[in-house]
Amino acid sequence: MKILLVAATPFEINPGLKVFKQNLLEFQPNRFQKGASGLDILITGVGIPATIFRLTNHLSVKSYDLIINAGIAGSFRSDIELGTVLQVVEDRFGDLGVELANAEFQDLFDMELAESNAFPYQEGRLLNREAGAFNFLPKASAITVNKVHGAAASIERIQKKYDADIETMEGAAVFYVAQQKQTKCLQIRSISNHVEPRNRDAWEIGLAIKQLNEVLIPIIATLL
Repeated sequence: MKILLVAATPFEINPGLKVFKQNLLEFQPNRFQKGASGLDILITGVGIPATIFRLTNHLSVKSYDLIINAGIAGSFRSDIELGTVLQVVEDRFGDLGVELANAEFQDLFDMELAESNAFPYQEGRLLNREAGAFNFLPKASAITVNKVHGAAASIERIQKKYDADIETMEGAAVFYVAQQKQTKCLQIRSISNHVEPRNRDAWEIGLAIKQLNEVLIPIIATLL
């Protein structure tokens, strides 16, 4: 098994990285080996452009059996507790389109600038076809955005349109590249905050990172 672990920032997977350094052979920076299996780590930087560029560039010279995208996320649902770790089974680009004069958002599929069922999309969504292999995690739907939501009116509008569970700034980009490269993918996200009028004092980033890595480390240990 050859695994690529993709994260936007190093601090999101730092607890796991410490464990990998202790238990695996690091033969190059961020490249680990256990017998015939291998784990590479790719830090893309935050956001859709950096993720698509760095992941596509990396996969142009290396191939993997599985890509794991791990990170923190905001939840639109107040009933999802902070620190909860979820598996994203469907994602979409949540702000790729136009804003109308009445503040309504139309995406590329609404505008008929893209076909909603043209590969790799299904009804405008990017579905994880390998989701069934990781049934031990609660499943979630996501949107991926360039600008995270922090005002009540825009939160209400985007939820009315997509009714997603969570939002991130990279997830759909990883799904998109992975499907274009025909590589299996798993996206796991730990909830650091609720998507509400912006209030950083209510965020639990440390808890989210801790619980993310408590799930991530055993997954990788089992696969290698």
